[in-house]
Parts: sequence; C-alpha cells; structure tokens
Amino acid sequence: MNSPAPRRPWRSPALICTAVTLVTSITPALPARAGTAPSGVVAPAERPRFAPCPADVPAPPAPDRIECATLRVPLDRRHPEGRRTDIAISRIPASGKPSERRGILLVNPGGPGGTGLDYATTKRAKLPEPVRRSFDVIGFDPRGTGRSGPADCGPMGGLFDAPGRDPLPHDAASERALLDSLRRTAQDCASGTGTALPHLGTTEAARDMDAIRAALGERRLSFLGVSYGTYLGAAYAALHPRRVDRMVLDSVVAPEDWHDFDLRQAEALLRARDTFFDWASAHPARFRLGATRAEVRAHYTRARVGLAGRPVDGFGTAEFDRAVYRALGRTERWTGLAAGIRAYLDHGTVDGLRPAEPFTGPESRTYEAANRAVKCADGPGPTPSRIRHDLDRLRSLDPLPVLTGMEAWTCAYWSHRPERRTALGSAAAPPVLLVNSAHDPVTPLPGARAMHRRLPGSRLVTLHQDYSHGVFASRGNACVDTTAAEYLVRGTVPRRDVHCTGPGLPTPTDGTSG
Repeated sequence: MNSPAPRRPWRSPALICTAVTLVTSITPALPARAGTAPSGVVAPAERPRFAPCPADVPAPPAPDRIECATLRVPLDRRHPEGRRTDIAISRIPASGKPSERRGILLVNPGGPGGTGLDYATTKRAKLPEPVRRSFDVIGFDPRGTGRSGPADCGPMGGLFDAPGRDPLPHDAASERALLDSLRRTAQDCASGTGTALPHLGTTEAARDMDAIRAALGERRLSFLGVSYGTYLGAAYAALHPRRVDRMVLDSVVAPEDWHDFDLRQAEALLRARDTFFDWASAHPARFRLGATRAEVRAHYTRARVGLAGRPVDGFGTAEFDRAVYRALGRTERWTGLAAGIRAYLDHGTVDGLRPAEPFTGPESRTYEAANRAVKCADGPGPTPSRIRHDLDRLRSLDPLPVLTGMEAWTCAYWSHRPERRTALGSAAAPPVLLVNSAHDPVTPLPGARAMHRRLPGSRLVTLHQDYSHGVFASRGNACVDTTAAEYLVRGTVPRRDVHCTGPGLPTPTDGTSG
C-alpha cells in the first residue's frame, strides 16, 4: 500500500452563506493510530475480527480499503446472558497520517430500515477530504436490517402485491380494507419476527452504537446521521451524552411520535407536489402537461385514475404513489416524474415512472419490515379512530394525498405496546450540528427547529432555496459542506445558526426518475 500523501494545510473556500462566524473547538483532539485504543480506554475482552467484506459491499478507490466484522450483542439488554444478535459493521480507516486521526465516525443513511454496511463507502466518497483524512468511517447495519438479524414480516398484509391495493380510501368499504391491511401487516410482523420484535427499536440500536464504540476501543464516537439517522443520533446523545465527540444530524426527523411525524410529512408532500406542478407548468413545451398548476394537476390526476382502472405490468396506483413520494424528495428526479406522466398518457407505458434501480426483493422486504418494527417499538401508535380522523384531515387539504409514508399507522394493531417513548437529546452532550433544506418535504424544516430546541447548544444550518432531502456531502453546497467539515475536523461551532443559499428549482434535463 502506498504511504499517505504529506498533509497539506486545509484552507476553507469562501463560504456562500451568512452568519458563519466560527469559534474554537468543543472537545480536544484525540489522535490515535488506527487499530489502537486511545489512552484511558479499557479494551473489551473480544475485539471485532475484521476481514474482507461480502462481495456486494462496494470497495472504496485504492489505496483506501474497507473491511467488515460482526459484533454479537444481547438481544434484550435486561437479560445480557440470554439470546444474542449480530451487528454487522464495516470500517474504512482514515486516509491521513496517524497524527491527523480524530477517531471514529459512525454513519447511518436513514430509514428506519436502511442498511449501513455499504454506506461507509458511498457516503465517505462524498465527504470533504479533511473528514476522510481524520476519521475511520464506520458503517453498520442496525439491528433488524441487512446482515444484523433482519426482520421478517412475510407478506405484510399484501404490501408486496403488484399491483398493490389503492392506498387512498374513497368510501367506507375501502377505508375498512385499509384498516384490515394494517391489522394483517401487524399480525404478519408478529408471526414472522417473533420474540425479537420488541427489541428492534431506536433505543436498542443506539446501545448497539455504544457497543461498537467500546469494541473498537474508543473513548468517544462521532456520528453522521441522515434522516432517520438524526433520530438515532439524538437517542444516542440521550443515553451516552459524555461519549459524544462530534455529531452532525442531516435532514432532521422531528422529536415527536412517529405517527405525528408521518402526518407532518404527508402535509409537506402536498406542498412539495404543488411546487412540482408549478415547476412543470413553467416548462410547457418540455413536458406538455399544461401551462398552469391546474392543468398539470389535471394530467397527474388523469394518469392516476387511469392506473387505478387498468394497471400496466403490475404498476397501479400504489406503485404510482410510491414513485411520486420518491421523486418529490429529490429535485433531480422531477424531470423523470414529469416525463414519465407524459409518456404514460401518450403511450400507456410506465417505464419512465419506475426507478432505474428498483428497490425490490429481499432488501425491500427487510426494509419495510424493519421500518415498521422500529417505529412501533419507539412509542405509542395511533388508534383506528385517529387513523380515520387523519384520513379526513388529509383529504380535506387535498382530495389526492400521498399516503406512502404513513407507516406508523400499522402500530395501531401492533402486538406489543412500548412502555415509554424514545428519549432524545441531553443537556450534557456537546453542541450538535443540525442541517436541513428549507423546503425538504421528507423531513420538513419545522422538525429540525424543534430538534434544535431539544439539543442545548446546537446550531442549525439551513439550506435556503432548496427542495431536496439530504444536504451535507450530498447537495454539493460549499457553505454547508465547509461548515460541517470545520465542525467535524476542528470542532469549530458557529456562533449562531448558519444560513446558506441553495440552487433553487431544477433545470429540466433529459434524465429519468433514476
């Protein structure tokens, strides 16, 4: 292996933002050689045995390397000598000199239900170079996902039928059918996942994070969580505030019950869809969907109604709504959505509406099972009457709401009730950096502001004029990336909240929904 290049001074580019005066670090650096325990750390009896990763885990460009291991932890920590479960972890060592090494940076891509073993490679590739030089990037599959005791809910009440049942009830009979499918999903999860089901929540995943820290011989850990990963990070800060080094929470989940969060998201999606209609109407020659919001909406409705009456190759209204949900979260997918609607109306084809790489098969089934298992383990679910009330509310806002993200509705019929809500944040934790797009429909900005209030000393970086989910080392914004990198590497915390300027609405391209 080639030796690392000599360290060059890191000079930050000019920040395209306001209110970014920085102060010095929150905690002193902890340099340590990769694979050795920092001073004062008691090494665990058994360290993870790293080896080459499975073939489907992408490798970073040479000379960097990725290695994988399995950590066994108690399934139920109230009974530490009882049944155990595996936590799959990956590691890409810091690329800088040993003197540059800051420690470990655990990364989580979101969900709940997302796998993280491969995220060490994909996310690290986008991180600023000073971050890559300073941290061992640690990916992990949270319990219930990927290679960490994956949850199995079987058919999940028909969720994987193609075409799926229309997710939007239009009368009393279809409303009863919705509730019945939720009940059957909960029953399938209880039957398929069994006694592990109550132990797949966020609190237990946060305890697994601390087990990873201890197994790697580190006094503290740093963490980068995206979307659900922000909720997981806040849970870790509540459990182990003094073991937090640096923490970036990007695209922040609100600190509330999952059902309430899902409802806020559904409302934000309606606003984002109107923005999409306006955007498509501004390019009538490109998409031929009309020159006003009303005209574009009429074409959208015509497509959905057509698929309800006659699905195409297993693609009906459920699949259409999932495509819309996915596209609204990233503006680079808007061209594909608009073009896909036009292609269906012109030719009856749905290829343009399908993701370029469908999230199907065992990976999709595990994701959907873990998603509901985590949400229903984290706190109380709604009642059936609350579900009916929320349906009425959403339909009063718009007769065609997008209900794809209302996963916590399943918790109304869950086989166990959590004793308490997931604790989030602690006054004893060091300052946390929060990042959010101003118009993100998946994790709306008010939720980030609520988490900001929950985390004393935290700072919020807002990317204005942006409409996408996932910001740091994702949107290519120098203001955001430099602020977060300075915080992670140097510990410099902005004196006040940071406001960055985003790209605005996208320019139509020839791309697909991707």
